[in-house]
Amino acid sequence: MLIPRPAAISIAAGLLTLTAGTAGLLLTRQSTPAMRPPPAGVATVPAPAGPVVALSAGPVVAPPAGPSGSARPVTAAGPVPVARPVSLTIPVIGVKTALTRLGLAEGGTLQVPSSATVAGWYTGSPRPGSIGSAVIAGHIDSKTGPGVFFRLPELRVGDRIYVSRADGTTVGFRVTALGTYQKDYFPTGTVYGATPDPELRLITCGGTFDDATGHYLSNTVVYAAETA
Repeated sequence: MLIPRPAAISIAAGLLTLTAGTAGLLLTRQSTPAMRPPPAGVATVPAPAGPVVALSAGPVVAPPAGPSGSARPVTAAGPVPVARPVSLTIPVIGVKTALTRLGLAEGGTLQVPSSATVAGWYTGSPRPGSIGSAVIAGHIDSKTGPGVFFRLPELRVGDRIYVSRADGTTVGFRVTALGTYQKDYFPTGTVYGATPDPELRLITCGGTFDDATGHYLSNTVVYAAETA
């Protein structure tokens, strides 16, 4: 799976400077609809046990220095550090996976997980629950079968996503939009750009599979906003 470079993005002093691909979906917080029930006979997984914390809740753990710890939420009481993400759960499509750490591959493209069965958090993006667009990527399939994000295109607006963190807290997100984009027209600014609230992007391959190159021609992106 090849994911376009975040990377028309340059990373400097923990800030993302966008230079390309600013067209795309504009996201706003909306009223929360009723959760969509899963289709009959479709495998699901339970949501993580324990409370789902909001932006200002704790306990929290200070992140290490560097790009993965540079984006911190700000509340009336001041900055609130957020612990690193360790697992992802999407109940309605049966996803429950540990999260590896992803950086940039040679050539500036986003790394992808070494295994099709786990997803990975891009450490150049904010930690889930911090202000900004946290990015998690995973394979749609492999030569041996479906990947961790095989059913990602089945998500619908209002579906819930949960990210558990190293300090035992869980942050919840609600799907706000989905998009599939040809890789030559990937909306870099919309996917990786700054946002005023904690948001989440899930990325996988999609669209037509090109037998000649062995790659999908598009990427599917799920957009989600934090919800308590």
